[in-house]
Amino acid sequence: MDASPDLPPRQRVPVFNLPGIVTASIAVLVVIHALRQLLPDVWDVQALIDLSFIPARWTVAFDPAKAQAIVQAAGEGVGDPATAAARQDFARALVAEAAPMPWTFASYGLLHGSWTHVIFNVVWLAAFGSPVARRYGPWRYGVLALAGIVAGAVLHLLIDPLSAMPLVGASAGIAALMAAAARFVFQRPPAYRPAMAWQIAPPPRLETIPELMRNRSAVLFLVIWLATNLLFGLISLPLGAGDGPIAWDAHLGGFLVGFFLLPLLEPRRQPEQG
Repeated sequence: MDASPDLPPRQRVPVFNLPGIVTASIAVLVVIHALRQLLPDVWDVQALIDLSFIPARWTVAFDPAKAQAIVQAAGEGVGDPATAAARQDFARALVAEAAPMPWTFASYGLLHGSWTHVIFNVVWLAAFGSPVARRYGPWRYGVLALAGIVAGAVLHLLIDPLSAMPLVGASAGIAALMAAAARFVFQRPPAYRPAMAWQIAPPPRLETIPELMRNRSAVLFLVIWLATNLLFGLISLPLGAGDGPIAWDAHLGGFLVGFFLLPLLEPRRQPEQG
């Protein structure tokens, strides 16, 4: 008679301990940017125009009278006259089409301004997307990221409707995942006595907002994130060569959606048996 305990099968330890959906997300972002480097410049520019989110495109589609204001705004705040003229020419071509592209509310998250931009987003995605994917699975992870990207574009449009600058980057979706992770990663692990030594404690319930506000680690993280994001927006700090200023409003839109949407995605818990 075999008296050995029924232990779970031993699994091979992966080289990179990331959830599969997070690894796939990183691969998509890296491959798309690598392919853009191989495209002829004309094709890459066309892809940028067709897939990036441009607030002015939507503004002029709903209010054609704003076309002149968009062209004028495109040249403001630019010290180099040649650059200002080029931006105004681009804005004129943009408002002449006046065709809204609904997919750009999401597709802009697949494009990046440079490898520096990609690397920044990949690092934060690995750090904060992983705990969300482990707790909620790939589908809820995807819903949060997509909702954050769309919300980032919406808030960017509302705050800067005359902008003809293409918005690119997955940062708004990653901000949603960061906010979601902040709802539970700073909790203390619950006291748990497993029936078997290898059993893992179930994830603790989400803290309510009042409970979260009493969690010093969580509050410190939220304050630092909001202050840093606002500071980068005020000083228009770029991420690297070839990047535009950080779209702080898109980040904020994604963060707010991730923070408040997560409780709606929390799986229902089975009542404990007494």
